[in-house]
Amino acid sequence: MYSELVEYVDGQTVLEGCLITANAQDLSKPLVLVIHDWTGRGQYALDKAQEMAELGYAAFAIDMYGKGVFGKEGDVELNSSLMGPFASDRVLLRQRAMAGLDAARKLPQVDSERAAAIGFCFGGMCVLELARAGANLAGVVSVHGIFAPGETTNARIQSKILCLHGHDDPMVPPEQVVAFEEEMTAEKADWQMHVYGGTSHAFTNPNANNPDFGTVYSDLADRRATRSIKDFLGDLFESAG
Repeated sequence: MYSELVEYVDGQTVLEGCLITANAQDLSKPLVLVIHDWTGRGQYALDKAQEMAELGYAAFAIDMYGKGVFGKEGDVELNSSLMGPFASDRVLLRQRAMAGLDAARKLPQVDSERAAAIGFCFGGMCVLELARAGANLAGVVSVHGIFAPGETTNARIQSKILCLHGHDDPMVPPEQVVAFEEEMTAEKADWQMHVYGGTSHAFTNPNANNPDFGTVYSDLADRRATRSIKDFLGDLFESAG
């Protein structure tokens, strides 16, 4: 695996993403943007980016918080303070995520015309906002993400959407799931919702295992999600040529 830290900016904020590909000589590979959970672009996000690179893509783990700014697993107060400004200001969130997408598209390892995005928890919210913003992405995958929209107007949704969701997720109750499905249907989006029974929030992250908080790792749901992600991305880029 080849990895490279890439510095870029959003306005006055310096950010640091990480490119991961199978080898340094890779050129013009389909891009999979990886957006981190509320702890920032730490090891979990890098591990997910490596999984995408192992599938043959150029993975770029973007930075939503700023260079050197990280939360901490289990520190709800710190992580909430980092995520909160973006959850409450979807214009800011969309702008910051778009900055990462723009930076990734400039890399020689990336085919700028073939791109998708995947996000986890907070990152799931981010990829859905990219879709709502009309980003030029073949598809987005929200993995145990937050579905509730902000007050920002949607553009025409171009991306195909896959949501991987735990039915017992206390942070995304069933009424939020139904509201999202109705929103996407009204937008005439190409959407899928895979709901895993007996599954809570953060089901792909062993380090986020805190039943009292509603985060429980599930090996079974994780493996099912991995297969769904592989199939979804394969369909996107096969159809894109």
